Amino acid sequence: MDFGLFLEFSGRENEDEAKVFQRGFAIVDEAEGLGIDSVWLPEYHFIPVSVLSSPIAVASSIASRTKTMRIGFGVYLLPLANPIRVAEEVATLDHISNGRVEFGIGRGTFPEHHDAFNSPYPESRTRFDEYLEIILKAWTEEQVTFSGNHYSCQDIRVKPKPIQQPHPPIRVGVTSAETFKIIGQLGYPIFINPSRAFALSDLSPYIEEYLKSWREAGHVGNGEVGLRVPIYVSDTEAKAYEEPRESALASITSLAERVAVSASREGTTGNWQAESELLSKMTYDDWIRDKVVYGTPGRVFDRLTQLKEELHLNQIVYEINFGRMIPYQLQIKCLRMLAETVLPNLK
Repeated sequence: MDFGLFLEFSGRENEDEAKVFQRGFAIVDEAEGLGIDSVWLPEYHFIPVSVLSSPIAVASSIASRTKTMRIGFGVYLLPLANPIRVAEEVATLDHISNGRVEFGIGRGTFPEHHDAFNSPYPESRTRFDEYLEIILKAWTEEQVTFSGNHYSCQDIRVKPKPIQQPHPPIRVGVTSAETFKIIGQLGYPIFINPSRAFALSDLSPYIEEYLKSWREAGHVGNGEVGLRVPIYVSDTEAKAYEEPRESALASITSLAERVAVSASREGTTGNWQAESELLSKMTYDDWIRDKVVYGTPGRVFDRLTQLKEELHLNQIVYEINFGRMIPYQLQIKCLRMLAETVLPNLK
């Protein structure tokens, strides 16, 4: 069982960006000292409360200041990138980190990211599939020749090759119902972000579909399931309820608005308008019931144990600053309580 920290390098809007980076690296240092298994970095663009637009660069800095923690992407947006450059940079990072890279990848949830990078959102799935094929060839073959709908190359010799053989572990982000079966057929571990479309209690049948598709495709093993979930631990139930409240409410409102803006865009799957309306009607108590794990160490342990068993989890990636407004000292307190009183008992 892997327990990873999801870290957004976030701050309040218009906050000094240097301070945001410093605070993020301070949390990394704390996590390394606590023996946290891994840290997972998203790729964000045009979000005023995060500076994480270049996860490769941030991951390289993390690699140089840590020794044991694995460094994952949660997730790297493949359709926005040049696949050969991604192969080169991730392989380089694998060497810098001495083989600690986890290659978490996804299509990207929101269309505006694709607009800015001239990558049509309706093409995001075919670009994802094509670019991943090219990257794997670049890592495992001496020369890459490829002719596709979105990218072509001839006799490219990519160096360096990753230090991990045959390549860094791959985990694919999942945010929609349709993706579970697809990734199961492809035979990759999954990394679920349920915030937009799912309640935690609704995930089980989709995960079962993923595992079934994995088996039917003839892949070795049983599939691997990772879950990204906000977790907040405090001394009392009252503190665990009140301390993250303002931050969570801000995130709920923001997410509902972003989903609504994208609901009519070509290429979205599922009913985004209905999802937005549902999100906008959810109360804080609804969110605590369906989307997050908040409470005392005992309550958090019990809920994580339940989720681990019900959802066949191999990995839990937790965010300790859901909504990006929880004060730094409370984040550190939560991280320490998790690492010292909850996670060791879940191994």
